[in-house]
Amino acid sequence: MRPKSLGDVLGQEHLLAVDGALRQTLAAGFLPSIILWGPPGVGKTTLALLLAESLGRPFSKLSAINAGVKELREVIEKAQEGQVLFVDEIHRFSKSQQDALLGAVERGIITLIGATTENPSFEVNGALLSRSQVYILEGLDNSTLLVLAERALKKDEILAPLNISLEETEALLDFANGDARRMLGLLEQAAHLAASRQSGITNEIVTLVAQQPSIRYDKGGESHYDIASAMIKSIRGSDPHAALYWMARMLVGGEEVRFVARRLVISAAEDIGLANPNALLIATAGFQAVELIGMPEARIILGEVCIYLATTPKSNSAYMAINEAMALAEKSSRLEVPKWLRNAPTKLMKQEGYGKGYKYAHSFPGHFVNQQYMPDALVGKAVYSPADNPRENEIRAQLERWWGTKSE
Repeated sequence: MRPKSLGDVLGQEHLLAVDGALRQTLAAGFLPSIILWGPPGVGKTTLALLLAESLGRPFSKLSAINAGVKELREVIEKAQEGQVLFVDEIHRFSKSQQDALLGAVERGIITLIGATTENPSFEVNGALLSRSQVYILEGLDNSTLLVLAERALKKDEILAPLNISLEETEALLDFANGDARRMLGLLEQAAHLAASRQSGITNEIVTLVAQQPSIRYDKGGESHYDIASAMIKSIRGSDPHAALYWMARMLVGGEEVRFVARRLVISAAEDIGLANPNALLIATAGFQAVELIGMPEARIILGEVCIYLATTPKSNSAYMAINEAMALAEKSSRLEVPKWLRNAPTKLMKQEGYGKGYKYAHSFPGHFVNQQYMPDALVGKAVYSPADNPRENEIRAQLERWWGTKSE
């Protein structure tokens, strides 16, 4: 089911449409070094191969999980003119490996295409990153996944002979969560089960195959993300036993402790938030300590942070508020800043009324003054809604004292 040309690729229209960034680059006959950043199962490997083929470039591939400095140097030494080197999971390369890549990229020996599920700003050598164009790949939407599923059922050499129809789609799309590879794996299992029952593929069948025992932990594969997700969901659900179990599964499987620690920091902000702001401080301190200590002692630090996060009060109000604020900002980006909130560093700006009428909060009792801070069109618009927990109940009461209105 792998696309044979860029025109066959489903999704990523922002890059591959006629006016997309990558299309425009290829139209000029140029392929820079690239970092493809996105979730699993969205076609990073396929896209890299098709980009090289579209310009007739030689292509070689390395996995950062298995390749060492020796293998990398061998590829660089044998590189042909215009060689495209694809490095999967590039964030797992060590500093020395990334330095070796940097030298080859700088000398024009290779054109690098790196793929990563992690933020390259944190995981890729800054010098290497500055010489590469970062393209963000998006999870596939449901309509795209359904097109792929129907195509697989009709054309795949294994699935087509089964003559199975897709009668219900909700469970398949829910479990896939934008991941085409996971969706096709579930579809294949569901199709075989449906064939044995002489029925179509239903939500019940998909749920059955999706909940079968998972394979042993593979830090470079799909379970890497599934088990991390299980740990986070267990923390969110306030179950320290399950959270520790899933964490242990990752550590026993050889997962990088930084990956685990980073997930804990994210959970502290997203799931605990303002119900206990100390959680973020503790998770961040844990991350820093893990980098200093390393395994096996790092397991103790991670365990302490995990238990703390799982057993503390929860709130996603900050997570919801920033999402609401960003959505609002995108819709109202043309609204002007009220003049009294603007800076007035020059005489002309002062003459234009910049800063005029601004009330300095610290000059008023309680360091508060009732003043408009939103653009005129958004006065009264709320983006933060305090959750129901002791800490945020205090915040709600304080907001009501200040503004004299209820905080929903």
